[in-house]
Amino acid sequence: MTLPDGFLWGVSTSAFQIEGALREDGRVPSVWDAFPVPGGDTGAVACDHYHRHPEDVALLRELGVGAYRFSVAWPRMADLGFYDRLVDSLLAAGIAPVATLYHWDTPLAVEETGGWLNRDTAHRFAEYAAVVGDLLADRVAMWIPINEPAMVTLQGYAVGEHAPGKTLLYDALPVAHHLNFAHGLAVRALRAAGARAVGTANNHTPAWPAGPDDVEAAAAYSALHNWLFADPLLTGNYPAELADRLPLLDGDPAITAEPLDFYGVNYYNPTRLRAPGEGNPLPFELVDIDEYPRTDFGWPVVPAGLGEVIAELRDRYPNLPPVYVTESGCSYAEVDDQDRISYLDGHIAAAEGAGARGFFTWSLMDNFEWDAGYSQRFGLVHVDYGTQKRTPRSSFAWYRDRIRR
Repeated sequence: MTLPDGFLWGVSTSAFQIEGALREDGRVPSVWDAFPVPGGDTGAVACDHYHRHPEDVALLRELGVGAYRFSVAWPRMADLGFYDRLVDSLLAAGIAPVATLYHWDTPLAVEETGGWLNRDTAHRFAEYAAVVGDLLADRVAMWIPINEPAMVTLQGYAVGEHAPGKTLLYDALPVAHHLNFAHGLAVRALRAAGARAVGTANNHTPAWPAGPDDVEAAAAYSALHNWLFADPLLTGNYPAELADRLPLLDGDPAITAEPLDFYGVNYYNPTRLRAPGEGNPLPFELVDIDEYPRTDFGWPVVPAGLGEVIAELRDRYPNLPPVYVTESGCSYAEVDDQDRISYLDGHIAAAEGAGARGFFTWSLMDNFEWDAGYSQRFGLVHVDYGTQKRTPRSSFAWYRDRIRR
């Protein structure tokens, strides 16, 4: 499978957010099965994509995308037949499969033995990567071992907003290294299985100081959110201010810095920082960004921030691989979603202007939005969760026409 020529148009989803079928075909529980989401929402049915994927592939074909980014559920390792069928369906529709191996759904049994705080989890993940690679490497065009390790580390282990819900603050930093180490091991396993294009999908945000006295706070946040996960993959090193807190062993840098064929940027909004107040254990505080429009999720809409992120990456890494925007999207509930069209128009222009090779909209359809449950709607396609009816939004038609042009 080779990538389409020219700018690559795609959409992204993830397994736990859309599949449902949590107790079928040997799937074991994940950390998200056990995480108490406010309001009681669960991923038990979600979008029922596990049973309705032919309908969803037909939507992708109508949309005209060149690629579809999905994730393989580690808890389904005992039976990966669904992904075998999904990849064949995509190829039959002329769509390049882009597979993410880990989009936050750690098997619960793995978490109970230490999860990403345990170095051994990286080796278990590499074994899983080898199994998936042996099954799909001949047909998947692009591979992403781990999606947004920053969010797993910071939201999952540092502040507890996501599964597994730990509140370790800086004691969560070993998670960052074990995820980066697992990424490198998985790159090796995928290449050994014949994978042709392996990259990453890191979440990036411009860190804006609130004022002239807040530059250090912004730099501290950027080191933690951006460079803690980009530096080891692209240079083999960690930011100097964090390196002593990470459990590196001899030989680890060569593994984390396995050469990549592309670099994926997930971008949603900038972050504004100020110096911490008294009693704050962190070296920064977050400040609201009020001068831009906001999505239904309350996130500021700043397309220029995407160009800023890519420019900063190019400045920091002279040998940066080709960049793809592997996620960017917004939450709006309306079916006639003119705000989403405006968002996509601005962010696609920023991606093209910054020299990105492709753009993957988040997301194909409304889905289970982690700790927000079903309260936020990111889809080009509206999903009625009671009936599972799919209704393409105005943005679906706009994106289809944009791709055709």
